[in-house]
Amino acid sequence: MAEAAVRAVNATGVQIDWHEVELSGDVIERTGQSVPDAVIDSLNRTRVGLKGPVTTPVAGGFQSVNVALRKRLDLFANVRPVRTLPGIKTRFQDVKIDLVIFRENTEDLYAGLEHEVVTDVVTSIKVITRTASIRIARSAFEYARKNERSKVTAIHKANIMKLGDGLFLRCAREMAREFPDIEYKELIVDNASMQMVMRPETFDVLLLPNLYGDIVSDLAAGLVGGLGLVPGANMGVNHAVFEAVHGSAPDIAGKGVANPTALMQSAVMMLIYLGETAAASRLTSAIEKVYAEGITVTKDIGGTASTTQFTDAVIAAL
Repeated sequence: MAEAAVRAVNATGVQIDWHEVELSGDVIERTGQSVPDAVIDSLNRTRVGLKGPVTTPVAGGFQSVNVALRKRLDLFANVRPVRTLPGIKTRFQDVKIDLVIFRENTEDLYAGLEHEVVTDVVTSIKVITRTASIRIARSAFEYARKNERSKVTAIHKANIMKLGDGLFLRCAREMAREFPDIEYKELIVDNASMQMVMRPETFDVLLLPNLYGDIVSDLAAGLVGGLGLVPGANMGVNHAVFEAVHGSAPDIAGKGVANPTALMQSAVMMLIYLGETAAASRLTSAIEKVYAEGITVTKDIGGTASTTQFTDAVIAAL
């Protein structure tokens, strides 16, 4: 998928000097580092990365690569646009979904502070700070204003976690006062999940702590056709790493059938970040043209095309 995304970007005519670094489970086990030094060294030189998915072991093994990378580079904002693509059959055929999720990326339960108090009794610490909450809230409101978005909705569970989520909510309210031109709403996370399934078109920019953001992102992806379509970005002050929302799929590795759309659309976000907006627009239009025609799409969308055939079709559309 990474190769497919690179091919599509190169086909736009943008001149990018790619520095390729291998990051896989084998490399991690060989180096003993969740994010090997070679990866960090490369990102410190380029400041911008396009990252393919890496498998994270469940209930053991090495730390999540994504979590480690976000902490090492302080990639505090996880930005995930979710929108309807033409030709995709979903339950919302007559509804245009176009929302953007801003997920705090460095703390909450993902801080990884766990302790086995006694045998079979484990505590996990939820960390919420004013510093992290203010900067993700500011990012969401600044994005809304810059991109002419009309509403930011803060999603929380402050009715139960009054201190932790309460602090996150107070920071969101503080930022809302600085952006009076942007409508501000609040929803409890369980209600927000229901509302998103029932009326997804009513959402615009969503602001969430780490865990809720992770869950709601996948829920939102399901509304527009699945994780194979949805892009993402991890933004910091000095670095930006762009990656698909989905994880790895070892069961289809090497078969050439994976859908590269999510990583291609992540590459579109990268092009915008680099100021290559014309190329970003062309690549978006090419992807949408292939989907609108519905002839050369991958198996997860109901088609028969391979990864390479889909990529060739996008490049031909360019």
